[in-house]
Amino acid sequence: MTHTKNYCGIAEDVGEVLIDEESIQRRVKELGAQISAEYAGKSPILVCILKGACLFHADLIRATPIDVFMDFIAVGSYGASTQSSGEVRILKDLDESPEGKDVILVEDILDTGLTLNYLISYIKSRHPNSLKVATLLSKPARRVVDVQVDYLGFEIPDQFVVGYGLDYAQRYRNLPYVAVLKTANQSSK
Repeated sequence: MTHTKNYCGIAEDVGEVLIDEESIQRRVKELGAQISAEYAGKSPILVCILKGACLFHADLIRATPIDVFMDFIAVGSYGASTQSSGEVRILKDLDESPEGKDVILVEDILDTGLTLNYLISYIKSRHPNSLKVATLLSKPARRVVDVQVDYLGFEIPDQFVVGYGLDYAQRYRNLPYVAVLKTANQSSK
């Protein structure tokens, strides 16, 4: 078990570190370079799916040295649970229309695929020029709906994770690494 730092006593709830801070930053830089190469001469909109993707989104934008725009969309499907309800609600819509623009949806974790599938359909109905998906994490074992991911950070096992923007009941987002949440994984077994 690896812990890089004890953040104000919250580390006792956190188990194994699956992806350390250095590995995350290295992979985000690689994804930024890939996006820059594929969108050279264009100005894509990187749409952050709030709140979980906010840290990944910010780092990805900094790692993408081309002209990019940012926007935000917020959806709800978890509440304070470790399981998705399967019902997706838009809590905050885009500020700008995606019509005729190149859009990259930036997500923290692809779990069942229900949320991303819903958002992809929603954005496509608004006629973007192109639409791609970037996700920091993917849990293939949980997939209910297949979703194409164009930019993937890491695949992880079927465990509830926190850190680097991912939360449990709005806690643990500030951890600079991705780790297993002990209490959630013990209670879900």
